Amino acid sequence: QLQLVESGGGLVQPGGSLRLSCAASGFTLDGYDIGWFRQAPGKEREGVSCISNGGRRTNNADSVKGRFTISRDNAKNTAYLQMNSLKPEDTAVYYCAAVLDFRLCVRGAMDYWGKGTLVTVSS
Repeated sequence: QLQLVESGGGLVQPGGSLRLSCAASGFTLDGYDIGWFRQAPGKEREGVSCISNGGRRTNNADSVKGRFTISRDNAKNTAYLQMNSLKPEDTAVYYCAAVLDFRLCVRGAMDYWGKGTLVTVSS
């Protein structure tokens, strides 16, 4: 069974940091482009960041540029999202997803999705 499992969410104060992980099981992430997406309460899902299969290309939403960094470790079959300088408006459920075409990742048209991990930024 193909699965993506996110972890690392939680409650953090404004200005704090979290690192989210996305572990794949049942398939290898090598060969796939990986994206992180988020959905805040009452809002539509939005793209946060994408990374290409080899890690050479990334694409980040303007709202997170300079604060969030996407990375991957194909040997561990895991992708990451390092989130720094967190703001209350970053509060959302964060999802990782996989697709075979980087252009589709940027569009949010992914093939496999995880179930998400909740990030709450509040004092």
